[in-house]
Amino acid sequence: MARKRKAGDGTVRQSKDGRWEGRIVIGYDDNGYPKTKNVLAKTKKECIEKLQKLKEECGGLKPEKVRPEMPFGDWLEYWYENHSKPKIRPTTQETYESRIRLHIVPEIGDIPLNKLTQNDLQQFYGRLKKSGRKRFTEQYGEGLSDRMVRMCHATCRSALEKAVQDGLIRVNPAIGCKLPPKKAREMQVLTREELQRFLIQAQAEGYYELFLLDLATGLRRGELMALQWDDLNFKTGVLNINKQVYDVRGQLEVSTPKTKNSIRKIVLPPAVVEVLREYKKTVDSRWLFPSPVKKDCPLTPGVVRRRLQLILEHAECKHVRFHDLRHTFATLALENGMDVKTLSAMLGHVSAATTLDIYTHITDDMQRAAAANIDRGIGKAAPQEAASSPGQETAPDTSEKPSMTDFKPYVGRKRKPGTGCVTEINDHLFEGRYSPKWPDGKKHSRNVYAHTREECEEKLKQLIVEMKAEIAEAQRLKDR
Repeated sequence: MARKRKAGDGTVRQSKDGRWEGRIVIGYDDNGYPKTKNVLAKTKKECIEKLQKLKEECGGLKPEKVRPEMPFGDWLEYWYENHSKPKIRPTTQETYESRIRLHIVPEIGDIPLNKLTQNDLQQFYGRLKKSGRKRFTEQYGEGLSDRMVRMCHATCRSALEKAVQDGLIRVNPAIGCKLPPKKAREMQVLTREELQRFLIQAQAEGYYELFLLDLATGLRRGELMALQWDDLNFKTGVLNINKQVYDVRGQLEVSTPKTKNSIRKIVLPPAVVEVLREYKKTVDSRWLFPSPVKKDCPLTPGVVRRRLQLILEHAECKHVRFHDLRHTFATLALENGMDVKTLSAMLGHVSAATTLDIYTHITDDMQRAAAANIDRGIGKAAPQEAASSPGQETAPDTSEKPSMTDFKPYVGRKRKPGTGCVTEINDHLFEGRYSPKWPDGKKHSRNVYAHTREECEEKLKQLIVEMKAEIAEAQRLKDR
Protein backbone atom coordinates (compact mmCIF):
# COMPACT_ATOMS: atom_id res chain seq x y z
CA MET A 1 0.00 0.00 0.00
CA ALA A 2 1.37 3.43 -0.94
CA ARG A 3 2.37 5.69 1.91
CA LYS A 4 -0.04 8.54 2.46
CA ARG A 5 1.45 12.02 2.11
CA LYS A 6 1.09 14.45 4.99
CA ALA A 7 -1.69 17.01 4.93
CA GLY A 8 -0.53 20.09 3.02
CA ASP A 9 2.14 18.28 1.01
CA GLY A 10 -0.13 18.00 -2.01
CA THR A 11 -0.72 14.92 -4.18
CA VAL A 12 1.62 13.15 -6.58
CA ARG A 13 0.43 10.66 -9.20
CA GLN A 14 1.56 9.17 -12.49
CA SER A 15 -0.44 10.09 -15.58
CA LYS A 16 -1.41 7.65 -18.32
CA ASP A 17 1.29 9.10 -20.58
CA GLY A 18 3.96 8.15 -18.02
CA ARG A 19 4.63 11.63 -16.71
CA TRP A 20 4.26 12.52 -13.02
CA GLU A 21 1.84 15.22 -11.90
CA GLY A 22 1.93 17.07 -8.60
CA ARG A 23 -1.01 19.15 -7.40
CA ILE A 24 -1.41 21.40 -4.38
CA VAL A 25 -4.18 23.60 -2.94
CA ILE A 26 -3.12 27.25 -3.01
CA GLY A 27 -6.31 28.88 -1.72
CA TYR A 28 -10.10 28.98 -1.85
CA ASP A 29 -12.57 30.91 -3.99
CA ASP A 30 -15.53 32.97 -2.77
CA ASN A 31 -17.69 29.84 -2.55
CA GLY A 32 -15.16 28.04 -0.39
CA TYR A 33 -13.99 25.66 -3.14
CA PRO A 34 -10.25 24.88 -3.34
CA LYS A 35 -8.05 26.46 -6.01
CA THR A 36 -5.13 24.29 -7.14
CA LYS A 37 -1.92 24.48 -9.15
CA ASN A 38 0.00 21.61 -10.70
CA VAL A 39 3.48 20.71 -11.89
CA LEU A 40 4.65 18.03 -14.37
CA ALA A 41 7.88 16.03 -14.43
CA LYS A 42 9.41 12.93 -15.99
CA THR A 43 10.28 11.28 -12.64
CA LYS A 44 8.57 11.11 -9.26
CA LYS A 45 11.59 12.60 -7.49
CA GLU A 46 11.68 15.58 -9.84
CA CYS A 47 7.92 16.03 -9.43
CA ILE A 48 8.17 16.13 -5.63
CA GLU A 49 10.98 18.70 -5.85
CA LYS A 50 8.94 20.91 -8.19
CA LEU A 51 5.89 20.57 -5.97
CA GLN A 52 7.90 21.62 -2.91
CA LYS A 53 9.24 24.65 -4.79
CA LEU A 54 5.69 25.59 -5.84
CA LYS A 55 4.51 25.25 -2.24
CA GLU A 56 7.30 27.59 -1.04
CA GLU A 57 6.48 30.13 -3.76
CA CYS A 58 2.79 30.11 -2.87
CA GLY A 59 3.58 30.30 0.83
CA GLY A 60 0.74 27.97 1.81
CA LEU A 61 -2.76 29.28 2.43
CA LYS A 62 -3.03 33.04 2.33
CA PRO A 63 -4.87 34.64 5.28
CA GLU A 64 -7.26 36.39 2.91
CA LYS A 65 -8.26 33.01 1.43
CA VAL A 66 -9.16 31.53 4.82
CA ARG A 67 -12.96 31.36 5.08
CA PRO A 68 -15.49 30.02 7.57
CA GLU A 69 -16.70 27.47 4.97
CA MET A 70 -13.28 25.88 4.47
CA PRO A 71 -12.86 22.24 5.55
CA PHE A 72 -11.69 21.87 9.14
CA GLY A 73 -8.70 19.82 7.94
CA ASP A 74 -7.46 22.73 5.82
CA TRP A 75 -7.93 25.17 8.67
CA LEU A 76 -6.06 22.77 10.97
CA GLU A 77 -3.17 22.68 8.51
CA TYR A 78 -3.11 26.47 8.21
CA TRP A 79 -3.22 26.91 11.98
CA TYR A 80 -0.47 24.37 12.58
CA GLU A 81 1.92 25.66 9.91
CA ASN A 82 1.51 29.35 10.78
CA HIS A 83 0.67 29.54 14.47
CA SER A 84 1.75 26.32 16.19
CA LYS A 85 4.73 24.80 14.37
CA PRO A 86 7.04 27.84 14.63
CA LYS A 87 6.78 27.78 18.45
CA ILE A 88 7.36 24.10 19.19
CA ARG A 89 10.39 21.81 19.09
CA PRO A 90 11.01 19.24 16.32
CA THR A 91 10.10 16.31 18.60
CA THR A 92 6.81 17.99 19.49
CA GLN A 93 6.20 18.81 15.82
CA GLU A 94 6.45 15.11 15.04
CA THR A 95 3.75 14.19 17.56
CA TYR A 96 1.47 17.03 16.39
CA GLU A 97 1.81 16.02 12.73
CA SER A 98 1.17 12.37 13.59
CA ARG A 99 -2.05 13.21 15.46
CA ILE A 100 -3.29 15.50 12.71
CA ARG A 101 -2.41 13.15 9.84
CA LEU A 102 -3.43 9.80 11.37
CA HIS A 103 -6.43 10.68 13.51
CA ILE A 104 -7.99 14.12 13.14
CA VAL A 105 -8.01 14.82 9.40
CA PRO A 106 -9.25 11.36 8.28
CA GLU A 107 -12.15 11.51 10.75
CA ILE A 108 -13.40 15.11 10.79
CA GLY A 109 -11.18 16.93 8.28
CA ASP A 110 -13.91 17.21 5.63
CA ILE A 111 -16.46 18.94 7.90
CA PRO A 112 -16.68 22.69 7.14
CA LEU A 113 -15.08 24.78 9.87
CA ASN A 114 -18.26 26.71 10.63
CA LYS A 115 -20.36 23.51 10.66
CA LEU A 116 -18.23 21.56 13.13
CA THR A 117 -20.24 20.95 16.31
CA GLN A 118 -19.54 19.75 19.80
CA ASN A 119 -21.44 16.57 18.96
CA ASP A 120 -19.10 15.94 15.98
CA LEU A 121 -16.11 16.22 18.29
CA GLN A 122 -17.69 14.13 21.03
CA GLN A 123 -18.45 11.30 18.60
CA PHE A 124 -14.93 11.61 17.18
CA TYR A 125 -13.38 11.15 20.63
CA GLY A 126 -15.64 8.15 21.21
CA ARG A 127 -14.45 6.53 17.96
CA LEU A 128 -10.82 7.16 18.93
CA LYS A 129 -11.34 5.48 22.28
CA LYS A 130 -13.12 2.50 20.72
CA SER A 131 -11.24 1.84 17.48
CA GLY A 132 -8.85 4.71 16.76
CA ARG A 133 -5.51 2.91 16.86
CA LYS A 134 -3.81 2.65 13.46
CA ARG A 135 -0.74 0.64 14.44
CA PHE A 136 0.27 -2.04 16.99
CA THR A 137 -3.34 -3.09 17.52
CA GLU A 138 -2.15 -6.62 18.26
CA GLN A 139 -0.12 -5.39 21.22
CA TYR A 140 -2.32 -2.60 22.62
CA GLY A 141 -5.83 -3.22 21.33
CA GLU A 142 -7.93 -1.26 18.82
CA GLY A 143 -8.68 1.78 20.98
CA LEU A 144 -6.38 4.70 21.70
CA SER A 145 -5.27 5.51 25.23
CA ASP A 146 -7.04 8.14 27.33
CA ARG A 147 -3.96 10.33 27.06
CA MET A 148 -3.93 10.25 23.24
CA VAL A 149 -7.64 11.11 23.11
CA ARG A 150 -6.99 14.09 25.36
CA MET A 151 -4.06 15.19 23.18
CA CYS A 152 -6.21 15.04 20.02
CA HIS A 153 -8.79 17.15 21.85
CA ALA A 154 -6.14 19.67 22.89
CA THR A 155 -5.01 20.06 19.28
CA CYS A 156 -8.57 20.58 18.03
CA ARG A 157 -9.38 22.99 20.83
CA SER A 158 -6.31 25.16 20.19
CA ALA A 159 -6.99 25.32 16.45
CA LEU A 160 -10.65 26.18 17.00
CA GLU A 161 -9.79 28.81 19.60
CA LYS A 162 -7.65 30.56 17.00
CA ALA A 163 -10.60 30.42 14.58
CA VAL A 164 -12.73 32.18 17.22
CA GLN A 165 -10.05 34.86 17.68
CA ASP A 166 -9.93 35.43 13.90
CA GLY A 167 -13.71 35.80 13.73
CA LEU A 168 -14.26 32.71 11.56
CA ILE A 169 -16.57 31.04 14.10
CA ARG A 170 -18.54 32.48 17.01
CA VAL A 171 -17.85 29.89 19.71
CA ASN A 172 -15.34 27.09 20.22
CA PRO A 173 -17.24 23.75 19.91
CA ALA A 174 -14.43 21.90 21.69
CA ILE A 175 -15.18 23.67 24.98
CA GLY A 176 -17.35 21.52 27.20
CA CYS A 177 -16.58 18.15 25.60
CA LYS A 178 -16.46 15.22 27.99
CA LEU A 179 -13.01 13.61 28.00
CA PRO A 180 -11.45 10.51 29.52
CA PRO A 181 -10.12 11.27 33.04
CA LYS A 182 -6.58 12.51 33.33
CA LYS A 183 -4.48 9.88 35.06
CA ALA A 184 -1.06 10.57 36.46
CA ARG A 185 1.46 7.95 35.42
CA GLU A 186 2.43 5.87 38.43
CA MET A 187 5.83 6.77 39.84
CA GLN A 188 8.11 3.82 40.58
CA VAL A 189 11.25 3.96 42.67
CA LEU A 190 14.02 1.41 43.08
CA THR A 191 14.67 0.24 46.63
CA ARG A 192 18.15 0.41 48.15
CA GLU A 193 18.67 -3.31 47.61
CA GLU A 194 17.50 -3.04 44.01
CA LEU A 195 19.86 -0.11 43.48
CA GLN A 196 22.80 -2.21 44.65
CA ARG A 197 21.93 -5.07 42.32
CA PHE A 198 21.23 -2.66 39.48
CA LEU A 199 24.61 -0.91 39.73
CA ILE A 200 26.48 -4.21 40.06
CA GLN A 201 24.79 -5.47 36.89
CA ALA A 202 25.35 -2.14 35.11
CA GLN A 203 29.07 -2.43 35.85
CA ALA A 204 29.14 -5.96 34.45
CA GLU A 205 27.52 -4.71 31.23
CA GLY A 206 29.69 -1.59 30.84
CA TYR A 207 27.13 1.06 31.78
CA TYR A 208 28.08 1.69 35.40
CA GLU A 209 29.31 5.28 35.01
CA LEU A 210 26.27 6.34 33.00
CA PHE A 211 23.68 5.08 35.46
CA LEU A 212 25.71 6.05 38.53
CA LEU A 213 25.86 9.65 37.31
CA ASP A 214 22.13 9.69 36.60
CA LEU A 215 21.25 8.28 40.02
CA ALA A 216 23.55 10.87 41.64
CA THR A 217 22.06 13.86 39.78
CA GLY A 218 18.55 13.01 38.54
CA LEU A 219 19.34 14.26 35.03
CA ARG A 220 16.82 13.82 32.26
CA ARG A 221 17.79 11.27 29.63
CA GLY A 222 18.43 13.87 26.91
CA GLU A 223 20.54 15.97 29.28
CA LEU A 224 22.64 12.96 30.27
CA MET A 225 23.32 11.95 26.66
CA ALA A 226 24.35 15.52 25.73
CA LEU A 227 27.11 15.79 28.34
CA GLN A 228 30.63 16.51 27.11
CA TRP A 229 33.87 16.41 29.08
CA ASP A 230 34.13 20.21 28.87
CA ASP A 231 30.96 20.37 30.97
CA LEU A 232 32.69 18.78 33.98
CA ASN A 233 35.23 20.58 36.16
CA PHE A 234 37.22 17.86 37.91
CA LYS A 235 38.75 20.34 40.38
CA THR A 236 35.48 21.71 41.71
CA GLY A 237 33.21 18.79 40.84
CA VAL A 238 30.77 21.18 39.10
CA LEU A 239 28.77 19.74 36.20
CA ASN A 240 27.22 22.21 33.71
CA ILE A 241 23.85 21.25 32.25
CA ASN A 242 23.28 23.44 29.21
CA LYS A 243 22.07 21.23 26.35
CA GLN A 244 20.05 18.16 25.54
CA VAL A 245 19.93 15.48 22.85
CA TYR A 246 16.75 14.28 21.19
CA ASP A 247 15.89 11.98 18.32
CA VAL A 248 13.93 13.42 15.38
CA ARG A 249 12.95 10.82 12.79
CA GLY A 250 16.11 8.82 13.40
CA GLN A 251 18.46 11.82 13.45
CA LEU A 252 20.08 13.09 16.65
CA GLU A 253 19.84 16.81 17.33
CA VAL A 254 21.40 18.86 20.11
CA SER A 255 19.67 21.96 21.46
CA THR A 256 19.36 24.09 24.55
CA PRO A 257 16.94 22.86 27.24
CA LYS A 258 13.30 23.89 27.04
CA THR A 259 13.31 26.25 30.06
CA LYS A 260 15.92 28.56 31.55
CA ASN A 261 15.70 26.66 34.86
CA SER A 262 16.93 23.54 33.07
CA ILE A 263 20.26 25.32 32.44
CA ARG A 264 21.97 24.74 35.76
CA LYS A 265 25.09 23.67 37.63
CA ILE A 266 25.26 20.59 39.85
CA VAL A 267 28.02 19.79 42.34
CA LEU A 268 28.83 16.09 42.11
CA PRO A 269 29.75 13.94 45.13
CA PRO A 270 33.55 13.46 45.33
CA ALA A 271 33.21 9.69 44.92
CA VAL A 272 31.33 10.15 41.64
CA VAL A 273 33.97 12.61 40.40
CA GLU A 274 36.68 10.03 41.05
CA VAL A 275 34.74 7.35 39.19
CA LEU A 276 34.38 9.67 36.20
CA ARG A 277 38.09 10.61 36.39
CA GLU A 278 39.07 6.96 35.99
CA TYR A 279 36.40 6.40 33.35
CA LYS A 280 37.72 9.32 31.25
CA LYS A 281 40.97 7.41 30.70
CA THR A 282 39.02 4.81 28.68
CA VAL A 283 37.06 7.26 26.52
CA ASP A 284 38.41 8.75 23.31
CA SER A 285 35.61 11.21 22.56
CA ARG A 286 34.39 14.67 23.52
CA TRP A 287 31.15 13.04 24.70
CA LEU A 288 30.93 11.50 28.15
CA PHE A 289 28.94 8.59 26.77
CA PRO A 290 29.83 8.19 23.08
CA SER A 291 28.17 5.85 20.63
CA PRO A 292 30.22 2.67 20.07
CA VAL A 293 29.23 2.55 16.38
CA LYS A 294 28.96 6.18 15.21
CA LYS A 295 31.99 8.45 15.22
CA ASP A 296 31.73 11.70 17.20
CA CYS A 297 28.17 10.95 18.26
CA PRO A 298 26.63 10.36 21.69
CA LEU A 299 24.58 7.33 22.64
CA THR A 300 21.02 7.67 21.41
CA PRO A 301 18.19 7.93 23.96
CA GLY A 302 16.57 4.82 22.50
CA VAL A 303 19.69 2.69 22.99
CA VAL A 304 19.96 3.75 26.63
CA ARG A 305 16.26 3.04 27.24
CA ARG A 306 16.57 -0.50 25.89
CA ARG A 307 19.79 -1.12 27.79
CA LEU A 308 18.12 -0.02 31.02
CA GLN A 309 15.42 -2.65 30.61
CA LEU A 310 17.97 -5.38 29.98
CA ILE A 311 20.00 -4.45 33.06
CA LEU A 312 16.87 -4.32 35.22
CA GLU A 313 15.86 -7.76 33.97
CA HIS A 314 19.30 -9.25 34.60
CA ALA A 315 19.50 -7.62 38.05
CA GLU A 316 16.07 -9.05 38.98
CA CYS A 317 14.65 -5.56 39.60
CA LYS A 318 11.18 -4.33 38.76
CA HIS A 319 10.92 -2.72 35.36
CA VAL A 320 10.88 1.07 35.60
CA ARG A 321 11.13 3.85 33.03
CA PHE A 322 14.31 5.85 32.61
CA HIS A 323 12.50 8.83 34.12
CA ASP A 324 11.87 6.74 37.24
CA LEU A 325 15.62 6.83 37.92
CA ARG A 326 15.13 10.58 38.30
CA HIS A 327 12.30 9.89 40.75
CA THR A 328 14.58 7.48 42.62
CA PHE A 329 17.22 10.18 43.01
CA ALA A 330 14.67 12.73 44.21
CA THR A 331 13.12 10.30 46.68
CA LEU A 332 16.49 9.38 48.21
CA ALA A 333 17.49 13.05 48.36
CA LEU A 334 14.35 14.03 50.27
CA GLU A 335 14.52 11.04 52.58
CA ASN A 336 18.11 11.95 53.44
CA GLY A 337 17.29 15.52 54.41
CA MET A 338 17.75 17.60 51.26
CA ASP A 339 15.44 20.62 51.30
CA VAL A 340 12.87 20.98 48.51
CA LYS A 341 14.30 24.26 47.19
CA THR A 342 17.74 22.72 46.63
CA LEU A 343 16.26 19.61 45.06
CA SER A 344 14.12 21.73 42.74
CA ALA A 345 17.23 23.58 41.50
CA MET A 346 19.09 20.29 40.92
CA LEU A 347 16.19 18.80 38.97
CA GLY A 348 15.77 21.93 36.84
CA HIS A 349 12.14 22.47 37.78
CA VAL A 350 10.49 25.81 37.07
CA SER A 351 9.74 26.27 40.79
CA ALA A 352 9.79 24.42 44.09
CA ALA A 353 5.99 24.15 43.78
CA THR A 354 6.50 21.74 40.86
CA THR A 355 8.76 19.58 43.00
CA LEU A 356 6.30 19.63 45.89
CA ASP A 357 3.47 18.64 43.56
CA ILE A 358 5.37 15.66 42.13
CA TYR A 359 6.80 14.38 45.42
CA THR A 360 3.95 15.29 47.74
CA HIS A 361 3.78 11.72 49.12
CA ILE A 362 7.38 11.97 50.33
CA THR A 363 7.09 15.50 51.70
CA ASP A 364 3.95 14.49 53.59
CA ASP A 365 5.94 11.79 55.40
CA MET A 366 8.70 14.32 56.11
CA GLN A 367 6.18 16.76 57.57
CA ARG A 368 4.73 14.10 59.86
CA ALA A 369 8.22 13.18 61.07
CA ALA A 370 9.05 16.86 61.62
CA ALA A 371 5.82 17.38 63.57
CA ALA A 372 6.67 14.44 65.82
CA ASN A 373 10.15 15.86 66.44
CA ILE A 374 8.72 19.28 67.30
CA ASP A 375 6.19 17.67 69.62
CA ARG A 376 8.94 15.85 71.48
CA GLY A 377 11.09 18.98 71.48
CA ILE A 378 8.53 21.05 73.40
CA GLY A 379 7.88 18.24 75.89
CA LYS A 380 4.35 17.23 74.91
CA ALA A 381 5.41 13.75 73.90
CA ALA A 382 7.97 11.57 75.60
CA PRO A 383 10.63 9.79 73.58
CA GLN A 384 9.79 6.25 72.62
CA GLU A 385 12.09 4.79 75.29
CA ALA A 386 10.31 6.69 78.11
CA ALA A 387 6.85 5.85 76.83
CA SER A 388 7.06 2.27 78.04
CA SER A 389 4.92 1.41 81.05
CA PRO A 390 6.67 0.67 84.39
CA GLY A 391 7.96 -2.85 84.62
CA GLN A 392 7.89 -3.26 80.87
CA GLU A 393 11.19 -3.48 79.09
CA THR A 394 11.82 -1.05 76.28
CA ALA A 395 12.01 -2.74 72.90
CA PRO A 396 15.52 -2.65 71.56
CA ASP A 397 16.28 -0.63 68.44
CA THR A 398 15.95 -3.09 65.61
CA SER A 399 16.95 -0.66 62.85
CA GLU A 400 20.00 -1.86 61.02
CA LYS A 401 22.24 -0.22 58.53
CA PRO A 402 21.59 -1.48 55.03
CA SER A 403 23.91 -4.37 54.34
CA MET A 404 25.69 -4.96 51.05
CA THR A 405 24.08 -7.48 48.80
CA ASP A 406 25.78 -10.71 47.77
CA PHE A 407 24.23 -10.43 44.29
CA LYS A 408 26.32 -11.89 41.46
CA PRO A 409 25.88 -10.18 38.09
CA TYR A 410 24.13 -12.08 35.34
CA VAL A 411 26.45 -12.96 32.49
CA GLY A 412 24.06 -14.88 30.31
CA ARG A 413 24.70 -16.89 27.22
CA LYS A 414 24.91 -15.27 23.85
CA ARG A 415 22.32 -16.17 21.27
CA LYS A 416 23.49 -18.08 18.25
CA PRO A 417 24.21 -15.94 15.19
CA GLY A 418 21.20 -15.70 12.93
CA THR A 419 18.59 -16.19 15.67
CA GLY A 420 17.78 -12.50 16.25
CA CYS A 421 17.17 -11.06 19.72
CA VAL A 422 14.27 -10.77 22.15
CA THR A 423 13.85 -7.78 24.47
CA GLU A 424 11.31 -7.20 27.23
CA ILE A 425 9.87 -3.72 26.61
CA ASN A 426 7.61 -3.67 29.67
CA ASP A 427 5.74 -6.03 31.97
CA HIS A 428 3.38 -7.23 29.25
CA LEU A 429 5.21 -6.75 25.96
CA PHE A 430 8.21 -8.46 24.34
CA GLU A 431 9.92 -7.41 21.11
CA GLY A 432 11.70 -9.79 18.73
CA ARG A 433 14.10 -8.31 16.18
CA TYR A 434 15.96 -9.84 13.24
CA SER A 435 18.53 -7.71 11.37
CA PRO A 436 20.14 -9.72 8.55
CA LYS A 437 22.32 -8.34 5.78
CA TRP A 438 20.51 -8.16 2.44
CA PRO A 439 21.97 -8.46 -1.06
CA ASP A 440 22.34 -4.67 -1.21
CA GLY A 441 24.93 -4.94 1.58
CA LYS A 442 22.77 -3.17 4.18
CA LYS A 443 21.09 -4.52 7.29
CA HIS A 444 17.30 -4.30 7.30
CA SER A 445 15.46 -4.98 10.55
CA ARG A 446 11.98 -6.25 11.21
CA ASN A 447 10.18 -6.70 14.52
CA VAL A 448 7.53 -8.92 16.04
CA TYR A 449 5.67 -8.40 19.32
CA ALA A 450 4.05 -10.71 21.84
CA HIS A 451 2.79 -10.74 25.41
CA THR A 452 5.14 -13.57 26.54
CA ARG A 453 8.77 -14.41 25.79
CA GLU A 454 7.83 -17.88 24.54
CA GLU A 455 5.27 -16.50 22.10
CA CYS A 456 7.76 -13.88 20.93
CA GLU A 457 10.42 -16.56 20.29
CA GLU A 458 7.97 -18.53 18.13
CA LYS A 459 6.98 -15.43 16.14
CA LEU A 460 10.66 -14.55 15.72
CA LYS A 461 11.45 -18.01 14.33
CA GLN A 462 8.67 -17.63 11.76
CA LEU A 463 9.88 -14.12 10.87
CA ILE A 464 13.43 -15.39 10.31
CA VAL A 465 12.22 -18.15 7.97
CA GLU A 466 10.19 -15.63 5.95
CA MET A 467 13.03 -13.09 5.75
CA LYS A 468 15.59 -15.72 4.73
CA ALA A 469 13.28 -16.75 1.89
CA GLU A 470 12.96 -13.11 0.79
CA ILE A 471 16.73 -12.63 0.94
CA ALA A 472 17.30 -15.75 -1.14
CA GLU A 473 14.83 -14.53 -3.73
CA ALA A 474 16.38 -11.04 -3.77
CA GLN A 475 19.84 -12.62 -4.26
CA ARG A 476 18.51 -14.80 -7.09
CA LEU A 477 17.08 -11.74 -8.88
CA LYS A 478 20.31 -9.84 -8.34
CA ASP A 479 22.40 -12.66 -9.88
CA ARG A 480 20.23 -12.95 -13.00
